[in-house]
Amino acid sequence: MKAEYQRPPIRVAVVGLGRSFYASHYPVFKAHPGLFKIVAACDIIKERRGVIAQDFPECKMFRQFADMLDERDIDLVDISTCSIDHAKHALMALEKGFWTLIESPMSLVVDDAQLLRGAALKAKNRLLVLQRGLFAPDFLLAKSMMADPRLGEIYQVCIRREDYIRRDDWQTVKRLGGGAAYYAMTDLILQALKLLPLPPIQMWSELKRIASLGDAEDYVHVNLKTRGQISADIEFNGGVLEPLRSPSFVIRGDRGTFTVSPNSPEGTLTVIDPDFKFPRRRSSVRTPEMVDMHEAVPVVSIPVSLPKGIAHGPSAFWRHVYDSVRTAAPFPLQLEDSIEAVKFAQLMKKTSPFGS
Repeated sequence: MKAEYQRPPIRVAVVGLGRSFYASHYPVFKAHPGLFKIVAACDIIKERRGVIAQDFPECKMFRQFADMLDERDIDLVDISTCSIDHAKHALMALEKGFWTLIESPMSLVVDDAQLLRGAALKAKNRLLVLQRGLFAPDFLLAKSMMADPRLGEIYQVCIRREDYIRRDDWQTVKRLGGGAAYYAMTDLILQALKLLPLPPIQMWSELKRIASLGDAEDYVHVNLKTRGQISADIEFNGGVLEPLRSPSFVIRGDRGTFTVSPNSPEGTLTVIDPDFKFPRRRSSVRTPEMVDMHEAVPVVSIPVSLPKGIAHGPSAFWRHVYDSVRTAAPFPLQLEDSIEAVKFAQLMKKTSPFGS
């Protein structure tokens, strides 16, 4: 991420100093002091606030979120609290007029998402949602492959995120808004919606608990069908051992397949030789001859990669955050997209006996 020194750094107030914050947010703030400066931090655990105090000694510390919002020298409120509190905390920050960044899901139900949209409009569209999947290199490469003629006519998109973890935190507890339908599938659903050429008209889903130690699901399987030929098969699975994991994206067409590994900017096209043309044939109702009907088809494997110059990953997301707050540049993710993801997640939970 290129530093921007023509404008002052964004003054950030952070709340919810857990694993997500320290894994995905804090490294950016530390690495780019010309872009971000933590000026206030809120968490009920003193030791977690103390980590920030070491790197940002002038940062003000709070135990109560409402008290932190009384500060005025804040540009952006960064929310990484429990999913069940996302909408409440975002509404509080927006009512104060602050730019507000919230982890996905933006809420657990569509009604709360609509309330957030209304509050965002009153706050001059100052609500941003962190949907990591739309900035991942494997997704951006898959998106570019959807227009590759070497695949022929595309008929299926498969999206997989797999892990094996006996998770025991609040994300595994239903009453706290836990479960993979919320913490994982909103990103994967958005990826599918961005890849499909038409909006889905039907959805099938199933939820299970495989390895998680809580009562919420760690397995979600979803199929989206459009009015066209292309469908999307999406799966998050928290019970897959590492040697057996699938590509993160598989795009299938009538002339071949594209695959890419998780978080990789490089993939592979396995397709019928683009220079090969099938001989003219047509079907027949006559009794077939006793011969093998397979044809000799020349298949080639072609490495493909994300074009140079396309920013991706956390640095790309946070650069967009900076540009939106400091230069009024349009944010690449529309709020309606995140609301749509909440609609699907809520529907998965509502229609599954395990999700309720």
